[in-house]
Amino acid sequence: MNLILVWGGLIGLVMILYVILDGISLGVGLLFPRARDEQERNLMMDSIAPVWDANQTWLVFGGGAIFAAFPVVYGVLSSGLYIPLFTFICGLIFRGVTFEFRGEASRKEPWNKAFFLGSLVAVFSQGLMLGGILTGIRVEGNHFAGSPLDWLNPFSVMVGLALVPGYMMLGSTYLIIKTTGAVQERAYREAAWSGLAVLAFMAVVTLWTPFHYPLVWTHWFSPPRIYFVWAFPLMGLIASYKLRKSLKARREILPLVCSIILFLSGYLGLITSLYPYAIPPRVTLQDAAAQPETMRFVLWGAGIVLPFVLGYLIYSYWVFRGKVGQEKYYG
Repeated sequence: MNLILVWGGLIGLVMILYVILDGISLGVGLLFPRARDEQERNLMMDSIAPVWDANQTWLVFGGGAIFAAFPVVYGVLSSGLYIPLFTFICGLIFRGVTFEFRGEASRKEPWNKAFFLGSLVAVFSQGLMLGGILTGIRVEGNHFAGSPLDWLNPFSVMVGLALVPGYMMLGSTYLIIKTTGAVQERAYREAAWSGLAVLAFMAVVTLWTPFHYPLVWTHWFSPPRIYFVWAFPLMGLIASYKLRKSLKARREILPLVCSIILFLSGYLGLITSLYPYAIPPRVTLQDAAAQPETMRFVLWGAGIVLPFVLGYLIYSYWVFRGKVGQEKYYG
């Protein structure tokens, strides 16, 4: 059981690192059409160009970890969510190709639109997958037993829409740190309204989720979980309040910190509400886990690789710290 918890915690950490770090670059892509000219768009590209490739590493690491440690989860989700998952991957590929081609293109306008479209498709598809998981996936004998479109419902569409302002909030608060002048001023305004939208969507998701997953009510109001599960919505409210105050005070680093805490509050609240289920409402972490020998063997590899990946990521952000504009990292 300890191995299961270790792997569950490790995968949870890797996935939230992906959501936050790549969410920043996806958010910048979503904000791309709001730039006034190519100079501002180049500046926005410069802010994410040195680190956006490294952020994708967490997605690969997380997918491999799920395959190795929880093969049932990998098999069921890749079957039940095949369409939004494939669309998500296509969005990432499309965005990556656009990122590179735009730097060499003489006419950048088509690539600007393509970069925004790729980012939007990737973000919305993530929400469809999360909504599909929360509405329940039919599983029989540890195999997917539903239809290809079970994930498509009003709730999953709403979750997909909710992620759009969420990533815009991350992207805009990141731009506050990395830019100056008109881009930074606009980022302050974008962070303010997107932060309010995130709070509203989080409230809707919180109220709507129990109707698809009734066991959540039991988890929320039964001891001992009731003593800590409500701490996460409170953490989100405090982070939202601090975000607005820091934006009004024209702080630079604190808005991004508050945005990340707001994301963490929703993420941790979701995990504590669903635990011990890996695929609600039937498959638990215990049911989905690989053999202990497999988990132990792969854990050695993860223990060796993970520190190097973290070290490289921290080093990349440190080397390219500070404002963009003077140096040219892209194109």
